[in-house]
Amino acid sequence: MERIKQGDELSGSSDRLGENVQRIADAFPEAVAEGVVDFDLLRQLVGEGSDETNERFGLTWSGKRGALQMALAPTTATLRPWPCVSGEGNASSIVIEGDNLEVLKLLQKPYAGRVKLIYIDPPYNTGNDFVYPDDFTDSVRHYLSLTGQVGAGGLRLTSNAETSGRFHATWLSMMYPRLRLARDLLRDDGILMVSIDDHEFDHLVMLVKELFGDSAFLASLIWNKQHSQQQGIFKRYHEYIVVVARNPAAITNIAGGEGEIVAGALKRVSARNPESTFAFPKGVRCEASDGVEFVGQFGGSEKVRVISGRFLCDGGSTSEPVTLAAGWTQKTQMESWFSGADTFDSKGQRVLEFYFSSTGKLKCRKERGSITPSTLLRPFGMVSEQTAALSELMGASVFDTPKPVDMIQEFVEWFAGPDDLVMDFFAGSGTTGHAVMAQNAADGGNRRYILVQLPEPLDPENKEQKVAAEFCQQLGVPLNIAELTKERLRRAGEKVKAENPDFEGDTGFRVYRLDSSNIREWDPDATNLEGTIEQYIDRIKLDRSDEDLQTEVLLKLGIELTTPIETREIAGKKVSSIGAGALMTCLERAITADQVEALASGIIDWLSELQTAGDTTVVFRDDAFDGDVAKTNLSEMLVQHGVARENVRSL
Repeated sequence: MERIKQGDELSGSSDRLGENVQRIADAFPEAVAEGVVDFDLLRQLVGEGSDETNERFGLTWSGKRGALQMALAPTTATLRPWPCVSGEGNASSIVIEGDNLEVLKLLQKPYAGRVKLIYIDPPYNTGNDFVYPDDFTDSVRHYLSLTGQVGAGGLRLTSNAETSGRFHATWLSMMYPRLRLARDLLRDDGILMVSIDDHEFDHLVMLVKELFGDSAFLASLIWNKQHSQQQGIFKRYHEYIVVVARNPAAITNIAGGEGEIVAGALKRVSARNPESTFAFPKGVRCEASDGVEFVGQFGGSEKVRVISGRFLCDGGSTSEPVTLAAGWTQKTQMESWFSGADTFDSKGQRVLEFYFSSTGKLKCRKERGSITPSTLLRPFGMVSEQTAALSELMGASVFDTPKPVDMIQEFVEWFAGPDDLVMDFFAGSGTTGHAVMAQNAADGGNRRYILVQLPEPLDPENKEQKVAAEFCQQLGVPLNIAELTKERLRRAGEKVKAENPDFEGDTGFRVYRLDSSNIREWDPDATNLEGTIEQYIDRIKLDRSDEDLQTEVLLKLGIELTTPIETREIAGKKVSSIGAGALMTCLERAITADQVEALASGIIDWLSELQTAGDTTVVFRDDAFDGDVAKTNLSEMLVQHGVARENVRSL
């Protein structure tokens, strides 16, 4: 029975350096020997695509190498489920309290390539907002200290002052690893949207182009806040939303819109749009007056030539077949529609008709099936209105300058389908979760969200945090921002239900908290090796529950946290089936030799009942067995009934 170890190939975050080396080995096997890349040989194999000079166009800053290391370093953390605080236990959305860098690493296996839309509103680096202070040496302990979960009250979160010699570099080092990890969570047709202002806009655009590719940059949307308190040479009324595609080729136009649209079906003849002929049948609708005939060449710069037949309009249509030459822009659709077939344009819009205008130009009438929004976003109300609306919902002014729910809801409508997953790892006030629920209520969708928020401590003695801290005290919850996020989502869910009484969708969420692994890390005490060994006999930390262990197993094996779980008692032991038998767990602390046969038989019968498609993995606690014989016997029984030997695992 193979162990799942802390830091092995099934760790919660992948060995990203090892994976990158393996990708190089797959493409250029001769350039990798014993796991080491021969970069000189790799440059030769790449040939003209390589550049050995140090003078290259790109974005660089002091600390970039360390930021890359932060992205590639595996995490030793895990997520622990917290009692469900909103909705039933089967709630499909998730709120995670923790440092988003570590959380993004943990989510790589279960959610890689599964997120349709990521919207984030990170610190703008104004000199007043703090920038997440990462620690490369021991990120989990640093996070726990930062949030007051270990040590004496936590470390102080400080702002990134403009007087700092690494003002922009510090911000870039914070954003780089997070965006790099976020990229891998997006689906092939996924979209990343990042709110930002002038302080770091230009650096952000360069950063996402480096990480996603130049062609992945779709647009910079401009949000008019309709108010500015900044004084100076100019008043700044706007912010940006930078929009990037995981794979631009996989992005289709935004669905929506009503009514019909009319567009020209020809352009000026050019090398890119050459002239060609098309034979039109008799009876094509024509808006010219009766008796009007177009002859020879006409149309000005968008010239049309009569090749054969007469182009004569009579009774609102052409009186006979006619062949015309022009720079047709939709010739394939013309051929399809005139043949009588159902015809759609490149955006998926149905073609209703091709007809001639009063000047003899060919037009195409279509059902509007897609929209092309302006980069100048419509007004969403003043910032003060957003703040007032949220204060009314919460019953107190606990968040400053929240983003408009309507704006984020519009982004969700554009890019996230009814069953898609939306993510925000700078959750703040929880606007993204509110927007997802609101859009589900609007169109009956079942979208889910994952929000991540640092439980940043609130100080009741700080006048800027006093109201928020007192609000938490009234709720009887810890004094931190993540608690405010969760409370906003609870109230938003109730509001969405009240405003949409026919909506029966899910507005609940599950809560997870970042913590160190449930599995003890080998950290021997040189002065007491015997005591260390005795302590390490129990590999699982004593304060961890079966639910904690099960969550870590899901992360390690790449199974989504909201996968359905069914539990039964077999041979007096609690056994869980996750994903209809894709994973079976029995995390009991004691399994005796005389219970092994009945336990194995019950698991086998359940798997037979489930008729699981694909391989099943079965996981036990390594220290649960009263001897190696019992552990081996159980493993062999499962293997004999079709469970792959490598899929019988232990923690």
